[in-house]
Parts: sequence; C-alpha cells; structure tokens
Amino acid sequence: MNSRIPDPGKPVIAILTTSDRLRQFRGNRENFRDIIRTGKEMGYWVYVVTVRDLKLDERVVNGYVPSPSGKIWYSTPMPLPQVIYNRIPNREDEEKAPVARKIAECLEHPEIHLYNPSFFNKWNLFEWLKESRATSKHVPKTRRLRSANTLAAMLKNHDSLYLKPENGKAGKGIMRLRYRLDTSLPYRLQIQSGKKNVTYKAASIERLWARIGRERGGSRYIVQQAIALAAHRGRPFDLRVLLQKNGKGAWAVTGIGARLAGARSITTHVPRGGSIEEPATMLEGTFGTERTAAILKNVPTTALLIARQIERASETLLGEMSMDLGVDEEGGLWFFEANSRPMKFDEPAIRKLSLERIFHYGQHLSRQSK
Repeated sequence: MNSRIPDPGKPVIAILTTSDRLRQFRGNRENFRDIIRTGKEMGYWVYVVTVRDLKLDERVVNGYVPSPSGKIWYSTPMPLPQVIYNRIPNREDEEKAPVARKIAECLEHPEIHLYNPSFFNKWNLFEWLKESRATSKHVPKTRRLRSANTLAAMLKNHDSLYLKPENGKAGKGIMRLRYRLDTSLPYRLQIQSGKKNVTYKAASIERLWARIGRERGGSRYIVQQAIALAAHRGRPFDLRVLLQKNGKGAWAVTGIGARLAGARSITTHVPRGGSIEEPATMLEGTFGTERTAAILKNVPTTALLIARQIERASETLLGEMSMDLGVDEEGGLWFFEANSRPMKFDEPAIRKLSLERIFHYGQHLSRQSK
C-alpha cells in the first residue's frame, strides 16, 4: 500500500457495502483493494463502510482498510465521508428496509453526495430509452412478458425472441425462443444452464407457456425481438462500453471491450463461457477495416446519448454504468443492457482509467453544493 498522506483539500470517499457476519462485509474485495490503492496514490482518504456502520449523525465512523499485503482487512475509525461510491453487491441486499432507509438518508444529507442509488430494472431501461427519439431507434421491440398472448403477438412479427428476467445479472435466466413453421414441433426454447444450453421443443403455445412458467418461477420477465447480429467465426459478440463521469462531472467513455459468445451459449457473458476480445478484430471479419473504423467511431457517440437519457429519465444521480451494445449485420447499433454497478473491466488500460475516474468524479461532486 502506498502510504501517501491524504490531501486535506480532497474529499473523503467511502465505498458502501453491506455487513457480513463471517467476513466483516460483502462485495468484491479485490476490486475494493484496487480502488483504495488508487485513491491513496492520488492523495485521498478512502475506505470501505457498511450500511450498519455508516452513522450519519457522527463525525467518525467505523471503516475497513486492507493490510499492506491486502490479505487482512482492519476495522478503523474514519472521518464521515463527503462522497459515497455505492457498491452494494446485489438487489436482495439493496431491497432490505434498513439498506433502503440508509440510502434515502444519504440522498437527503446536506453534506454527502451518493451516486448510483440503485440497480437498474431492464423494463425501466427500455421504457426510459423509448421516451427520446434519439435513443428509441437503438432499442429492440420489447414487451413485458405477461401471458402466452404476448408471445403469440411478438412471434407474428419476429421469428426469434429473447426472454430476459427484469432483474437479471450476468446472463442468468435468459432464454431464446425460435419459431419454425415447417415442423411438427415449431416452438424451440433454448434454456441456458451454466455454459451450455438445452432446447425444449413444443407443438403448441400452451405447452411452451407452461414450460416457460416452470423456468422463470416467480421472476418478472421481458420478451424482446432478437436482432440478427454480426458474428465472428459463426459466433455472436457484443460490445461492452464502460461510461463514467469525469472530473468535470460530464459523461465520458472510459473504454470499449468486446465479448464473444461461448460455443454453445446464447449470451456473451464470460461466466457463461464468453471470452474477452478486441472490438476491431470482432468487426473486421464482417465489415472490413474502413467500415469497422466508422462503426467504432459511432459507438461512443451512441453510448453517451443513451447514458444521458438513462440519467435524465431515471431522475437519479449516476456516476458510472456499463452498457452492452450489439452490432447488426448492416453495422447498426442496438442497446441490450446497462448496469449501474459495472463489473470490473479486465483490459489493463480501461481498468486503470476506470479506477482514477472514481476519484476525479468524487472530487467534482465534493465541489458541488447540494
């Protein structure tokens, strides 16, 4: 750990998470260590704080910092933060009453800036983007999955659909439905299970609906037109864009990566067998060098347009998001997903800038009066 003395002109920044009986706190410790190391190198006070320990009426709170080796985390008194970077790890924790109450109190607090107050819901994202003409053209046809009639109506116009949980994460629970008129079992439902998927075939929409009901349990789903994506060696890929606010408080693209679907996967998520690739390499096979350059120039413009619209429509203070964009066979860009708690990008240059921007934006926020 760099032991640089914190600069008194810089804000105190806390990473917010929830407590854990056995492990002190929840969340990605490696990520937290990287954030704290970067903050210290840049002259900031930075530490991890749990919802339980964040007592807003006290000047000093109990925080966690890693030992020099990073193996052990010490509990230590820390000054109350001016900026809170919300890294509550999952929706279940976020929806608990004490957590929701604490976030609301932080948002009301006159001297504390908390950004990214909640996870995104897929349905809300698509609704927000449909509100603007500039972003609606990048949104596939999407409906809430309420009944077999919704599916039948969507299949009239699209022979391939994706079924996605509204509050899904890392591709979990996604299904793909194809309709083939020329067979006795026309409905083909691909269900993702780990890195493979199984296909269920049905003769009638009633049979299909019963199977979908078993798969989704009590979760709310959306149904979405499947876009014919450009492929690399026969496998679909999408672009993963990391957007963060910079030291001026403006949205900026921190980096663009590509994720290639696993051999038998219906999504590009790495936990499902997807791999991290170079965007230009993925696109050049289909579009050639010149056209690829034009598409990659268009990606930041589109992603920034979408990020600004999400923030405007959500009416909350956001500081970062990752976004999945697909490229169709004509080179058009489609929005599939945004995440308000991005996973870390493994590409070294993107990773380095992403850590620094947390502090650039924190510094900007601390200068704003609430």
